[in-house]
Amino acid sequence: MTPSLHIYPQPEAVAQAAASFIAERINTVLQKQERFTIALSGGSTPKRLHELLADAPYRDQIDWSRLHIFWGDERYVPLEDERNNGRMAYDTLLNHVAIPEDQIHLMRTDLPDPNAAARAYEQLLHRYFDGQPHSFDLLILGMGDDAHTLSLFPGTEVIHEMKRWCAAFFLDKQDMFRVTITRPVANASACILFLTTGKAKAPALKEVLQGARNIEKYPSQSIQPVNGELHWIIDQAAASELSS
Repeated sequence: MTPSLHIYPQPEAVAQAAASFIAERINTVLQKQERFTIALSGGSTPKRLHELLADAPYRDQIDWSRLHIFWGDERYVPLEDERNNGRMAYDTLLNHVAIPEDQIHLMRTDLPDPNAAARAYEQLLHRYFDGQPHSFDLLILGMGDDAHTLSLFPGTEVIHEMKRWCAAFFLDKQDMFRVTITRPVANASACILFLTTGKAKAPALKEVLQGARNIEKYPSQSIQPVNGELHWIIDQAAASELSS
């Protein structure tokens, strides 16, 4: 699928555009169904996005009681750790809007075995999405300077996982376990939204969007919805190496 590319002058405009996109998407989908499932991302750009969604006008435009919150990946550190994606989401968004607690689905990082946490999350995803036409109504993603997304890092086996919906593995370069959803459930999403900003990401973004396919080196290339929409909201710095 050819992605829709939306380019804005700077990161604040990217966050504002993403907030508007998400609020509109939620309201449109909830006119046709009872719940909206959204998978959140970590990182600096989503943090600002959360702050915008948690404040007027977007906070008041969304029926938060009908949202079900998931995560695309997690660092295997306690919820109290500032590196935890769930912690960031609570601090910047979830503590400020009226989402029922039983509709917030954290990736557990309090189990002795990260693989058990991945299996538990996979079971949860199957309960929600088995037999459905798609998985998440909206999957929000970022991309690293190395073209990774979720916890699909260059050269890792999990990039090629096509059976399990969630997996755990030890990432040597970060000296920690990661838990991540995998390509099959990600690419079953109804809509995927990448947020990418900064000059440092320009070389990777050019390869992901316009280079030869090599998911081993550029894992973000592997995110291609089977029957859904793919949007990239980026700033001019990140887009600086793209050919027109």
